[in-house]
Amino acid sequence: MKKLLFILFITGFYSPQIFGQAERVLGPVEKRVVDTICNGLAKVDLSKISTRDEATAAYTQVIEDHADMLSELANERHVDITDVDAMKRVGIDLAFDLYKIKCEKFAELAKKMSSQATKNDMAQKSEGDATLGTFRRVDHKGFNYIVITDADNNEKSFLWLRQFSGFESFMRGVAPLIGKKVTISWKTIEVYLPEAKGYYPVKEITGITVQ
Repeated sequence: MKKLLFILFITGFYSPQIFGQAERVLGPVEKRVVDTICNGLAKVDLSKISTRDEATAAYTQVIEDHADMLSELANERHVDITDVDAMKRVGIDLAFDLYKIKCEKFAELAKKMSSQATKNDMAQKSEGDATLGTFRRVDHKGFNYIVITDADNNEKSFLWLRQFSGFESFMRGVAPLIGKKVTISWKTIEVYLPEAKGYYPVKEITGITVQ
């Protein structure tokens, strides 16, 4: 269970997918979980938290305090609580829901997390990288995100911020591209995300090759 809780935590804070989601209708259990977690976070003393690890521990502790609700949530979402990939999706949705209800303490913890993560990740990834996957869709949520799935069918989102090599293929409609293999070149940048009210590291597309 502790491993699962850590997955829920780490996915919620670091996945760029939380900023490119479509609106969802929350079930009664999920709504109760989100409200309960937010209320639990309201009791966290942020003055005692200054590091990434301390923010991690604070959020994880609140989740652990209400771990009994996770089984109910998994049942409502029709997923197996031992299915890591499915629970990663639940973790992403949970983080997104906390942002949507403007859970103040969650946003503050996220800022403390991302401020250090940005420095570390930018130092390691500023030169960029490339990811191979299958094109699925373009999400329109504040920014445009190109969404692909990897070999394990996990979704990955990449920010379409400006012109990049190969962008023309996506200007003529994306329907013919669905299901095709693509290689996305990207670099990590720090951008202001209005919905989250802070600066966060995201993967900006620098080029796409369609196979």
